Amino acid sequence: MSISRACMDDGFNSELVRGAHFDGIFEIPHIEKPKELTLPEGFTPFTKRHRAPTDHEALCFFEFDGKFSDLLIEPERFVETANSFAVFVPPDCSLYRDQPFATQVCNVYRSRALGYYYQSHGANVYPLVRWGDERSYTDVMFPEPVAFAGIERNGVVVISTYGCIRGAENKRCFAEGVECMIDTLSPQLVLVHGPMPRQVFTHVISRAEFLQYPDWTARMRRGV
Repeated sequence: MSISRACMDDGFNSELVRGAHFDGIFEIPHIEKPKELTLPEGFTPFTKRHRAPTDHEALCFFEFDGKFSDLLIEPERFVETANSFAVFVPPDCSLYRDQPFATQVCNVYRSRALGYYYQSHGANVYPLVRWGDERSYTDVMFPEPVAFAGIERNGVVVISTYGCIRGAENKRCFAEGVECMIDTLSPQLVLVHGPMPRQVFTHVISRAEFLQYPDWTARMRRGV
């Protein structure tokens, strides 16, 4: 009977970050800017990877974490998969405002570590920016926001509003995070997975180039 490998059995999968540079006080693995910019035609979730509508897709993980647990546990199995997509967006390890801060840092680390791992194995990685509560995207507690650590300035980033902007409070917090991301990273291009409501993006829409992509369900309904 096989026993699944736990994420911390070997030092939190330390082989993922062999040779990596680490950023900031939390030592988050660094993902380099892509050498050439490729615009994907759409975002395909990990569980739908065999149904990618085009040959120029971004592989993403905007779904329940358990659905991509195989990749988290055995990332080496999916190197070929990552390389077969035009863009690889690192796993969206969940961040919530009511999470303990330690787990928020942990999930930022895990996403960057996997992004670095697949980049070092040839994938075209566009870093995912995800934040939890204000401790993760401001300097209210620490001198630097962990949500943006490990990502180069003036590059391309991916964010997702999918499931994150329901209700006024969620919209307010997401808008704050987007503005702090622009202040910190000054990205040239932001790929947005999900809707872009005016009340969330109105203060930043002129400060970077934004490209909006529908989520998988909306895309399939439209037949695109």
